[in-house]
Amino acid sequence: MNELMVAIALWLTANFGLPAVHSNPNVEFVTYAKIVALRSREVDEDKTQSVTLQPGQREALSIYNNDTKTIYLRDDWTGETPADLSILVHEMVHHIQNLAQMKYSCVEEREKMAYHAQKKWLELFGRDLESDFEIDGFTLLVITNCQR
Repeated sequence: MNELMVAIALWLTANFGLPAVHSNPNVEFVTYAKIVALRSREVDEDKTQSVTLQPGQREALSIYNNDTKTIYLRDDWTGETPADLSILVHEMVHHIQNLAQMKYSCVEEREKMAYHAQKKWLELFGRDLESDFEIDGFTLLVITNCQR
């Protein structure tokens, strides 16, 4: 996994002007409920066991924690497909943004680069965000621009 993260970080640096990083994030494989809990800042994982998605809400696939420098991937993540690897690419962007102390007006703005890199990664394999993650152009516009 370390070699994969180094390769992804080099690809991100070479293709997106992100600064080089010299340390990999921690990676933990956790349940869907744990990722939802981390996203909602819940501490009791039991409260999220029967989570139902609200209209327009996307399923939680992963999350990056700035404080612990940890990527949390779902425990069913295998890394065997371009889509799986694109999730790691997305979270590696957040790791680099964190280490470089990049500042953003809002959380959504921080997502712009991560989704752009994920999109470009998928395109290397003839894939796209819409077919692999049901994220169309309008949805991408909404989730990467400040809402306030």
